[in-house]
Amino acid sequence: MSSLLGFELRVALRFLREGRMQTLLIIVGVAAGVAVIAYISALISGLQSSTLTKTLGAQAHITIRSPDDLVKPAALEATGSTTLTETQPRAQRLRSVANWQALVPLLESMPAIAGVSPTVSGAGLALRGEATQAIALTGVELDRYDRVVGLRSKVISGTARLSPGESIIGRELAVDLGVRAGDRLTIQTGTISESVRVTALVDLGVRELNRRTVIVPLRSAQNLLGLPGGATSLDITVRDVWSAQLLTQDMRRQFPYKIESWQESNAQLVSALNAQSVSTALIRGVVLVVVVLGIASVLVVSVVQKRREIGILRAMGATRGQILRIFLLQGAVVGALGSLLGILLAVAMIWLFTTFVRGSDGLPLFNIGLQLATAIQVASIATVCGVLAAIAPARRAAAMDPAQAIRI
Repeated sequence: MSSLLGFELRVALRFLREGRMQTLLIIVGVAAGVAVIAYISALISGLQSSTLTKTLGAQAHITIRSPDDLVKPAALEATGSTTLTETQPRAQRLRSVANWQALVPLLESMPAIAGVSPTVSGAGLALRGEATQAIALTGVELDRYDRVVGLRSKVISGTARLSPGESIIGRELAVDLGVRAGDRLTIQTGTISESVRVTALVDLGVRELNRRTVIVPLRSAQNLLGLPGGATSLDITVRDVWSAQLLTQDMRRQFPYKIESWQESNAQLVSALNAQSVSTALIRGVVLVVVVLGIASVLVVSVVQKRREIGILRAMGATRGQILRIFLLQGAVVGALGSLLGILLAVAMIWLFTTFVRGSDGLPLFNIGLQLATAIQVASIATVCGVLAAIAPARRAAAMDPAQAIRI
């Protein structure tokens, strides 16, 4: 670079040093813009990651169930006739996914799928002494279910085990029933009841889930809900959460089941995440425009102030291309220095957020961090914008007539 751009770089740096105040102000302006972009990007990324973790922490990425029961018309309507009919929807009953035992290994063989868990779910009551609570009863194979929702990582008391006669319950339900790990409670569904020992309390991240969740062994739930050998759903976790919708569409073409992705069951959340991403992109775009205009305005003023110097350089043999590159290098230097300072400022802002912004429990609201790839991307874009902002002033400087410039 010193051999190709040595002269241009020396002149560019000298021009920047001579206008120290202007140079300092524009570098600070670029740094502020880069810091805002980097901080907002890290903040939104951390918020979205935290939201997804909490939302998907207690549910599968894809769920397979039996098709709904539908009521078919008693007779086809004849052409040209009018028939007054009223069809009442059929009450949905617990049904097992057909051939689920054969379907599980087929799903597990798919590269995009990380885990499959057969599940039996239904309603019931939890009884202990005079306390009675309505519950959502879930029967699972613990190892498989843990691969889907990471249940063991949510244990706050006790040890997660699901041998026959054992259960895992949400922490709010434990408070309502007055039980701790090791205590017993009774689960009742219709005319069937079973006494189980609580092995662990879990925090699923949602208060209402914690208030009604009872997890028991798969076979116990089958007996309690009158579904021997059945599974009401197959819960699936995928390696890339954002690929769930495409995988769901492919599976619908292959299997005759009711298949739903997490994007479909959380449509409002997906819309909110998309709105956040669009808002972030708009903020980044506006800030970059401000940065470009700031650099361009300073360099335009610099061209006016340096008319005589530019004329002397041209008279001494400097080419139009060299004058052009002098001002392009000024834009690049300002953009690079401002980007470096801005990244450091963004890191400081993130540290302040994670250190002083706390939730009611005294812990950070969510973890955020500036990824190296994001920092490099933002800094590179700002540097390129600095060069682009310098194009118009550089062309104006290169087009000057040296005789007229010197006379002025």
